[in-house]
Amino acid sequence: MRRSYKFLLRPTVRQATALTTMLDDHRVLYNAGLEERRAAYRHPSKTTVRYGDQSAQLKEIRAADPDQARWSFSSQQATLRRLDRAFAAFFRRVKAGQTPGYPRFRGMGWFHTVTWPKDGDGCRWDSQPDHPTQTRVRLQGIGHVRVHQHRLVRGTVKTISVTREGRRWYVALSCDDVPAQPLPGTGVAVGVDLGVASLVALSDGRHAGNPRYLAAAAGRLTRAQRQLARKKRGSARRRKAVARVAAVHARVRRQRLDFAHKTALGLIRGHDLIVVEALRVGNMTRRARPIPDRPGVFLPNGQAAKSGLNRSILDAGWGVFLAVLHAKAESAGRVVVEVNPARTSRTCAVCGYCHADNRRTQAVFACTACGHAAHADVNAAVNILRAGLALQAAQAA
Repeated sequence: MRRSYKFLLRPTVRQATALTTMLDDHRVLYNAGLEERRAAYRHPSKTTVRYGDQSAQLKEIRAADPDQARWSFSSQQATLRRLDRAFAAFFRRVKAGQTPGYPRFRGMGWFHTVTWPKDGDGCRWDSQPDHPTQTRVRLQGIGHVRVHQHRLVRGTVKTISVTREGRRWYVALSCDDVPAQPLPGTGVAVGVDLGVASLVALSDGRHAGNPRYLAAAAGRLTRAQRQLARKKRGSARRRKAVARVAAVHARVRRQRLDFAHKTALGLIRGHDLIVVEALRVGNMTRRARPIPDRPGVFLPNGQAAKSGLNRSILDAGWGVFLAVLHAKAESAGRVVVEVNPARTSRTCAVCGYCHADNRRTQAVFACTACGHAAHADVNAAVNILRAGLALQAAQAA
């Protein structure tokens, strides 16, 4: 299996300054490559510039610019490949009729990651299995940076990335041949319904509450944003205020991810088969389209009411939870089945009658045909489990 590990870096002051300079130099290289492609397309000859052409120029760039020459050649190639992927995605969206999103120039606050495609080429992961908290990573132009390794790295390290998140630095390792760690079978299957009141409602009646970390941090976030609004643009105090806002968001993100890991681990340990809905969270939380009435005037589209639900869904972290659940299931040898979410909340789990009147409130399900009453999310989870078992039987046949 292929797995990623993410650890906190603990650089010295000198190393943190060098890391910032490295990011900035790679950002300059990215912007220069983008400008070359734009200029080539605007030229009357409509010249096409590709990754191979720009990568071949790196040797001349490093010879002419000492600032670029101090960094790894392979990491600079990875930055140019990143630009090439951005253009490939742009053309793919154009062909698909989607919003194109032309690649943009990266400002100082919009370039946070440098990647080394191969361990040992400009970087080295110095793992010490006997002392997992004393590991260091060696980066060309930076030196040996201390890593807070909170767990063992398994498999073969292939790719190393360094990322800045606010005032913190992280190293991400992409590893191949990570051994699976299958858990003993339990013979239990469960249906999972994701919600806002409770993050998870199970078909056996259990619930995992929604901590609402963003709502809990709303006061701190509001104060930090007000302080930011009073700062002069370009000043040092504004940069510090921006860092404080980012720190609040980063804490919420870590709390949400930690809760998703713990909840998913409980499901993985107790069940062989886990059935979830195939949710498209991005579409569900997309802003409502405007409804034009006449030039400059639009009809009500319900966006004001929808924005609150969108915020609650994103605060619950459905997408994060599903991604963590799939990753843990693969490692533990469990099976996760996705089913169509349509009408699972309106269908009676006893008689199968489906109608919108069956669920008049968020929490209570009351069938208008047979009178069955239950918690609405638990009733939906039972329907999800039944659909998953039927899908498994059909695939086996």
